Amino acid sequence: MATFTIDTDNNITAHATVPANTEHQVFSSAKELAKLAAEWPAPRLIEVWNSFAGVAPFDDLKPVKKFPNRKAAVTRIWGAVTRLSPDVAPQAATVAPVAAKSKKSAPKGKKRDTARKGASESGTNKKAEVIALMQRSKGVTLDEIMSVTGWQRHTIRGFVSILGSKGGHKVESTKTDKGERIYRIAK
Repeated sequence: MATFTIDTDNNITAHATVPANTEHQVFSSAKELAKLAAEWPAPRLIEVWNSFAGVAPFDDLKPVKKFPNRKAAVTRIWGAVTRLSPDVAPQAATVAPVAAKSKKSAPKGKKRDTARKGASESGTNKKAEVIALMQRSKGVTLDEIMSVTGWQRHTIRGFVSILGSKGGHKVESTKTDKGERIYRIAK
């Protein structure tokens, strides 16, 4: 682990071993730096940080006018100081990999099925089937429509509502003694 010294002019030096007989302040961890910095005035912390900012290996650091608190200042200074350590190799900048361009375009999704022009009334046109059932003299139950069309109850009720309001049909809706709903188109 490296040991660092800081002199009165705020010059920080990294040493592989603990230096003998030094008049400078010595630290080797963030905790030790925090103890030293507790005695320093705030402008010294700013001066130490700004001595790193913009210098060759610290091009990514920006100078500051003040720190939010002493702990933040010490943490940022320690982060810069550790980059001076002789036993720590400088980290390579992380570069995002470049995505290779695909030669083929993505396959297109399947188009929705649409009604065919001239579809026959029987078998393929559910609307016509439901109307034919509703035109019977006894009408048709909700369950019968469900079995013929495969629609759900709320879909059938919506269809019957639109058939009566916008479809031009007069739809009668009644309930049997058993509580079954019966729909019938009045003639």
